[in-house]
Amino acid sequence: MRVKGVLLDLDGTLVDSKEAYLEAARTAFAAVGKKTVDTKVALEIPRRLEQYRPIDDIVTQDLQKFLETYLKTYYSVTTTKTKPIPHISDTLKKLSEKAKLALVTMRYVPKKAVIEELEKFGLSQYFDYVMTALDTRNPKPSPEGLIKCVKELGVQMCDCVVVGDSVSDIRAGKAAGVKTVAVLSGIFSFEELRKEEPDLILETVNLLPDLVE
Repeated sequence: MRVKGVLLDLDGTLVDSKEAYLEAARTAFAAVGKKTVDTKVALEIPRRLEQYRPIDDIVTQDLQKFLETYLKTYYSVTTTKTKPIPHISDTLKKLSEKAKLALVTMRYVPKKAVIEELEKFGLSQYFDYVMTALDTRNPKPSPEGLIKCVKELGVQMCDCVVVGDSVSDIRAGKAAGVKTVAVLSGIFSFEELRKEEPDLILETVNLLPDLVE
């Protein structure tokens, strides 16, 4: 795969965010007076929210309060509850030697917060550009953010690949006209990702450097 730009998702792709999702669910359920559901159900919440699908069958009490608490908690614990996936620093170093890298996350937080998290993990130096959901009117699965990133990197759309763990990443990539790589390190299953017909499905992003020229 010949590329000049690699557009990487954050949660589930570069960092393991499951503990942050679980902490957010525990706190939000407690806020509406309900015991925390099991892990599988708790992880269904971010899957649906990312796809703008309803969760009222999971949260049956005071949905608005639940969502406000959930999102506030999630964004407050990402710096302590997320952890980089194994060997990701070596992977990003190898990729950055072959192409320009951009980070595109759906987190509704200032760019500074994400850069600080990357710095904490020793990963910030590999990225030429960082974008959050606050930097675009229409986050993924809209292609708007990816298109902006490609312009910032100074490369052509046809020379880029988007890498992510969710259906939104693949849909955004296809809409933008870039190559797409799905990874199985997040909260979406192989079957869910396969239905989106990405160009590649990998266990983790760590396998990508050997496939990129």
